[in-house]
Order: sequence, then C-alpha cells, then structure tokens
Amino acid sequence: MRIVSMLPSATEIVYALGLGDDLVGVTFECDEPPTARVEKTVVVGGRDTSDMAPDAIDAYVRAQLASGEDLYTLHAEALAGLAPELILTQDLCRVCALPTDRVEDALDYLGCGADVVSLDPHSLDDVLATFLAVGERAGVRDRAETVVARARERLAAVSAAVQGRPAPNVVIVEWVDPPFTAGHWVPDLVTAAGGRPVAARPRAMSVATTWDEIAAAQPDVAIVSPCGFHLGGAVAHAEAVVAALPGLPVWAIDADGIVVRPGPRLVDGVEAIAAILHPDVVPAPPAGRIARVA
Repeated sequence: MRIVSMLPSATEIVYALGLGDDLVGVTFECDEPPTARVEKTVVVGGRDTSDMAPDAIDAYVRAQLASGEDLYTLHAEALAGLAPELILTQDLCRVCALPTDRVEDALDYLGCGADVVSLDPHSLDDVLATFLAVGERAGVRDRAETVVARARERLAAVSAAVQGRPAPNVVIVEWVDPPFTAGHWVPDLVTAAGGRPVAARPRAMSVATTWDEIAAAQPDVAIVSPCGFHLGGAVAHAEAVVAALPGLPVWAIDADGIVVRPGPRLVDGVEAIAAILHPDVVPAPPAGRIARVA
C-alpha cells in the first residue's frame, strides 16, 4: 500500500506499525524518524516559524486564520505523482495540519481515488485508538494491537509506580505569549503520570488564558510544552513562565517529541512527566527530553 502522511504524528504511527517502506509522502515537519524528510517526497510545505518570537507566531497564525488562508501548502502535483492509496490527515486543528476537506478537494481535482483517513483524537485513549484505525486500513491490525498493548503495559507500569502518592497540581503551558492552556490529550498525560492537571481543558481545544488565571489554579509545578518546539525551544519559552509565575518550579519538556503530537511517543511523555513529579520512584528519562528551568 502506498501511504501519504499529512501530519508528523501519522508518520510516527506508520513507522511504529512497521510500514515505513510503504510511506511515500510526508510533510516538511516530519522529523521522526529523522530520515523521513530525506527519503520521502514532501507533499505539504509551510512557513518555518522556529526563529520567530512567540507573540509574532501567534499574530501570524491569527492573521492567516482570520483571512481564511491555510497555514500549510499542499503540493498537489507531487501528491498526484505518488499515486497514493491511503492518505492520513486530520480535522482537529487548522494550526497543526491541512484539514481533510482541503485534501479531498485536491484529490477530486487531480482525479485521485485514495482512501483518506482523518485522525482526530481528543484523549489519550483516542490516540491509542488511532493506531488501530491506521493498522486496520493498512491491513496490519495485528501489529497495531501489539503496539497498543505495549503502550498500555508501559502506562500501567507508571500507574503502579505512582499509586497512592500525593498528586501535585500541574499546569502544562502550551504557549507563553499569550499563555495557552493544555487541551485534548495533554491533561490525560498529567493524570497518567500521577499529577492533577489544572488550568487545563481535557478533551477540548487549547485556548488562550491569562497568567492570573493560571496562578489562581494554584499549580505546584509548571511544565512548558510549546506546540511546534522541541526541548531547546521549550527552555527558551520557559523564561516567560519563570517571570510570570515567580517561585514556582518550572520545567521544560520536548513538546513536539513527546507531548503535543498524538503519536506513539506520548507514552514517553507520560514517563517523562512522571519523572518530574515523582523522581524518587520513576527514573529520569533519556537526555534531551526534560530540563529544570527554575
């Protein structure tokens, strides 16, 4: 089966299911595995905002959405040339990837008959269910069941390690200027790690808030997880959190790697958050995943 991934998390799912050789198209943001953008055809492009300040990125995104413009560019001719049979996309967030209707319109125009699957999880359980959905469509349901079973085993191990321990109040800051709450599956990661998510919107879209509202939720620790950034970017963004929430322990985490992308590495995210909250019973994660900032 010739598979095209329209979002980084789907690319990770495809590889986790052992379908890397079947993947023919990816996005410019697909960096896991690191060879994906080199070995595959890039069919979705977009603006690199990594060097922009958080407020400038927010302003750019808001302006694009307000004008009805997409944040991503579909390379339609390149997509048609791949003759895909299965395309993985999403409708959950226009900031994260091209919506399904844009892809379907392009396929109609090009005369392509690919099967388009939209992956739209709202919770951690939903994320695991998307592995099964992709496995089913790709004819490897048994592999997907094995991946999900292993993920649940690791989650159960974390749960057993933190069972009976006090659950600290945890705020996950998904953006800093303006501050955004944690939404969708991210609060579930905190709960699974033995914490209590505050100033959060479980199973709902992340929204802008204020530092006063975050402080009023009485967090015991802040974890900075800016969408679109790995650990280095999270550390840089964390300076704003340290200034806004003085005296609060502040950690940065590899957001794109293990928190905000709904893929297999969310289990790594649970383990990393648990190591922050319960370091005496959960071992520290590999280097490059978390960093204490304050």
